[in-house]
Amino acid sequence: MSNMLWHDWTGLFGVGLVLIAYFLLQAHKLSGQGYTYQVMNLLGAFGILLSLVFGTFNLAAFLQELAWFLISVYGIVRGVRARRVTPIVP
Repeated sequence: MSNMLWHDWTGLFGVGLVLIAYFLLQAHKLSGQGYTYQVMNLLGAFGILLSLVFGTFNLAAFLQELAWFLISVYGIVRGVRARRVTPIVP
């Protein structure tokens, strides 16, 4: 592990973040539509993408993580738009 490069650590961090987000979703600690869950997935997928681009490239894994990243962006944008439309009642 001492010869791992920054992109290896970034990829491991990304995998950990995605798995923790999924575990918290299954444990009902996070909502699938929640901002925290979406951001954890976004950052996790980004970390994995970096490890694939700067490390050993794998097309199948890259496409999966790119889709995961884009779906997370979609979820965040959709959530932001929904919050703007829904008035907050004190």
